[in-house]
Order: sequence, then structure tokens, then C-alpha cells
Amino acid sequence: MNTSILSRRHFLTSTASSSVAIGAAGAMGAMLMSPAHANSGKTTAGLSKNATPRQVSESYWRAEAERNVDKVGLHYHADAIFMPPGERLVGWDSIRKWYEATYRQFQSVRVDIVHEITNGPEASLEWKATLMDAAGKVITPIGVNIVRVEGGKFREVRAYFDSSILD
Repeated sequence: MNTSILSRRHFLTSTASSSVAIGAAGAMGAMLMSPAHANSGKTTAGLSKNATPRQVSESYWRAEAERNVDKVGLHYHADAIFMPPGERLVGWDSIRKWYEATYRQFQSVRVDIVHEITNGPEASLEWKATLMDAAGKVITPIGVNIVRVEGGKFREVRAYFDSSILD
């Protein structure tokens, strides 16, 4: 038998597992030092691109309380989906019109999160709002937003509440 074949075979079998181990350790180290989901930048709303659904929602509701539709828009991707009761709005231009109409109807908006269930970039946020209409009537609806965030902004928001308050 050719000794060079045996030597090559012995070399490959004795180093293959070592190479795999070294490669795996290198890959593990790279994952620990720079995870694929990490993004150290900031969004135009000033949030970390790694912001949690709650962090994005709280910032968004502060912008809503300011009645600043442009600041609200900084929390949405340009092609985001917003689904208030009975509607499916795609893209910030469509979503913006919904907020503008709501701001004409309500003079003040305050939202507090009362319960949260989060799974990575998705969350179900139960909320209680305090709204005041143009006549000064205060309304306190409760609801749930199911949100998905990417890069510190909403990719999708599904809002569930009694829509008769908008009538």
C-alpha cells in the first residue's frame, strides 16, 4: 500500500475534527462579539435600531400625545402596515391620513401600557387611553396593539379597540 495515501488519510482524519472545532469556536466567538441582529445606529425618532416593541410603542405614544403626526411617522417604516378596526392601511402616506383625521377629532391623547406580552420583535400591548374631543368630553377606551418592529420602527401594527369612539 502506498504510504503517502495512508499519511494523507491519517493527516485528514486527525485534523478534520480539529479544524471543525477551531472553525466552530471562531464562529461562536464572532456571534458573541457581533450578533447578526445587532445594529448600533439610531432611528430618525432617536431610538436604538435594537429598540424593543415596548420602547418603540412608548416613544410613539409620546409623539401621539404631542399631536405631532410627523413625529408619529418617524416610528413607522415607509411601507409599514397599520390595521385599525375595519381597515388595512399600507405605507406611511395612507397611515398619515388616518392620524390626521384622528387628531382633528381628538384634542388630546394619552396612552398607558397596562399589560405586555413580548416575543422578540413582536408584542401584544394592552393599553388604556384618555382622549378628549373638541367639546371637552373625555373618553377612556381600552385596547390592544399587536406590533412587530424591525430596526427600531414599526413594521406592522394591528390595533384592536371599540371603533365606535371614532364615530
